[in-house]
Amino acid sequence: MPAASAENSGSSQHNAALTAAVAASTRTDTNRARDKYRHPQDTLAFFGVKPSDTVVEIWPGGGWYTEILAPYLKSGGGKLYAAAPLDWGIEGIAKLKGADPALYGPIQTVDFPAFDATATRVPDGSADVVLTFRNVHNWRMGYRREGKADYSAEAFKQMYAMLKPGGVLGIEDHRLPENADAERERSSGYIKVSTVRRLAEAAGFRFAGASEINANPKDSADWPNGVWTLPPTLTLKEQDKDKYLSIGESDRMTLKFVKPR
Repeated sequence: MPAASAENSGSSQHNAALTAAVAASTRTDTNRARDKYRHPQDTLAFFGVKPSDTVVEIWPGGGWYTEILAPYLKSGGGKLYAAAPLDWGIEGIAKLKGADPALYGPIQTVDFPAFDATATRVPDGSADVVLTFRNVHNWRMGYRREGKADYSAEAFKQMYAMLKPGGVLGIEDHRLPENADAERERSSGYIKVSTVRRLAEAAGFRFAGASEINANPKDSADWPNGVWTLPPTLTLKEQDKDKYLSIGESDRMTLKFVKPR
């Protein structure tokens, strides 16, 4: 009984710290407005991220999740890596570091995927959690990697290496219906759950569960300009804008994998 009580107490403390991080005044209003689509507290709780963890955020972009992860991990003595191509993928993190060195300065930036043996990497077996939000479709499409039409298998291999045994890989991405033509994964921005599971399991991960936290049944995943037709991108601009705003952001899978012990 005492052990269970201690576990519940720790979970309660984690929840309080996560609530505080989501509500942090350092988050921008623009990013906060997307919480209704991205459900950050429920998503990070589903992945089991603790404030004492060593976390790798893969391709953080402008730092939407970084704004939450940085204060959350700081509250518990955790560590945060931002892993992306160093020549173009960490501009958002650099901007955050410059704006608030005390909060974002400790974030370590590393290359990912690292195709050069001399690249700066996350040390093997050092991470408790690896997170990537809306990125697997980019690797499948060969995004910004000349000569590499699909480097998703290599990306999963490298994420597996980063994690400690028992560590968690959390993935959120735009969901392509299973009955859709698989070729659409190469151009639409959507990807099938079965494809993500195949890639993860081929790298050695064990599937640990799925959540519908980020589902959107209004998204039919068949838009003229792919997923970018919907907000926040709205590639068609004013054309049918109200329609796409009423649909909201994409239907997303939320998947949890574990590196076996």
